[in-house]
Amino acid sequence: MYGPGRQLERSGNCWAEEHECSIACQGSVASAQAHAPALERGHLCTCLGYTMRRVVRQSKFRHVFGQAVKNDQCYDDIRVSRVTWDSSFCAVNPRFVAIIIEASGGGAFLVLPLHKTGRIDKSYPTVCGHTGPVLDIDWCPHNDQVIASGSEDCTVMVWQIPENGLTLSLTEPVVVLEGHSKRVGIVAWHPTARNVLLSAGCDNAIIIWNVGTGEALINLDDMHSDMIYNVSWNRNGSLICTASKDKKVRVIDPRKQEIVAEKEKAHEGARPMRAIFLADGNVFTTGFSRMSERQLALWNPKNMQEPIALHEMDTSNGVLLPFYDPDTSIIYLCGKGDSSIRYFEITDESPYVHYLNTFSSKEPQRGMGYMPKRGLDVNKCEIARFFKLHERKCEPIIMTVPRKSDLFQDDLYPDTAGPEAALEAEEWFEGKNADPILISLKHGYIPGKNRDLKVVKKNILDSKPTANKKCDLINVPKKTTDVASVQNEAKLDEILKEIKSIKDTICNQDERISKLEQQMAKIAA
Repeated sequence: MYGPGRQLERSGNCWAEEHECSIACQGSVASAQAHAPALERGHLCTCLGYTMRRVVRQSKFRHVFGQAVKNDQCYDDIRVSRVTWDSSFCAVNPRFVAIIIEASGGGAFLVLPLHKTGRIDKSYPTVCGHTGPVLDIDWCPHNDQVIASGSEDCTVMVWQIPENGLTLSLTEPVVVLEGHSKRVGIVAWHPTARNVLLSAGCDNAIIIWNVGTGEALINLDDMHSDMIYNVSWNRNGSLICTASKDKKVRVIDPRKQEIVAEKEKAHEGARPMRAIFLADGNVFTTGFSRMSERQLALWNPKNMQEPIALHEMDTSNGVLLPFYDPDTSIIYLCGKGDSSIRYFEITDESPYVHYLNTFSSKEPQRGMGYMPKRGLDVNKCEIARFFKLHERKCEPIIMTVPRKSDLFQDDLYPDTAGPEAALEAEEWFEGKNADPILISLKHGYIPGKNRDLKVVKKNILDSKPTANKKCDLINVPKKTTDVASVQNEAKLDEILKEIKSIKDTICNQDERISKLEQQMAKIAA
């Protein structure tokens, strides 16, 4: 079992680490050859007089430790949503923390500037345009003021948050995306293409939207026979992987609308699974065994017959939510209802998934938010920050690597994904791929000015049917409109309208001047 302290058990005259040494020593009967495997792993065997130190795997993240912030730096008196849905209920970026809350007569979520700590007044404005409970929220990676939400009302809404936060409740989204026939439980922005948003609903369909035009351009409605638990983009956004209630993990090419790889019964238990892409293209999953033990596994999509690694953890029944840092190859596992965060390092050497440590606290977690790397404090060697949801508050937890030097630690902070999009939506839909545009954190991340999200809807009478089947996207050569030209046309229309308005005003003023001159002439006469 994984835990902060390793258990030792006595077998004959040999002290061996649990789960790592299976030798049953029989005093002097045991031979040096029988002990060789254990000694190679660095165990200490005393029955034959061997004394070897255990060889510990070298890792700069062995001593990562977590620490909750003080009470005055928490967000208090928040009524966290009680809806029965296995999402994280919290989304964070370098400017804001968003939390799904209880709301009467519809669905709502709070958006708080990071510095707005302490008690949150009940009258604090919310984002409240949905008519049903909000199930999932996700910040746009390319604009820190844009957030998407999915709801039980079967819609996806995209919101623009004012630069300094909300002063009035927000009820009008920038765009409403309608296309699902049942509740929408998953929303996920494309990692490298601007204005591309994925949504998945309980209608077992995945829709990929161009938010800039409000159109559904890809509809994957025939690939899943049961409810979709989660969807994850890969590093450059060319593939997605999904975990479903039918116990299958699928790797899908959304633009070709093809299943690239599939694994039946990735985890045999009936409880929900999760699947995420890693930076090297492998897939990491969490789930349950037939005996309801929580499991984690690593898969190669090119050969999904057997996992690269499979580990059993414990018998708790909370769904494990994985959070992945591609820069350090660390995965943090947060179980819903647990009071701990376990973290593992993924490497190329066996056993591939290496347990690092556990952060434990007293209170169980209702949900969890995960800060992008550019929002961390590099001066304090902070490598992760979580926002843990309690029943009535949100508590930041800081993960730190202890270092004596005050200098920038470039081994902890390789260049990370920045806020600039590598592709426009039309380029991605046409088939282009691009890795994230990286930035250095050496001098800290300074948020830039975000441009407003503008939605330019096309004339419905002129538009072609959306890509509902494979032939729509692949066989029919479809010329997409350049966003820049559409925005220029809209701007041109605005300017022409303003010129016309000014000309009309001038004409009216000319008439008025001539009348006044006539009156003056009469008076003078």
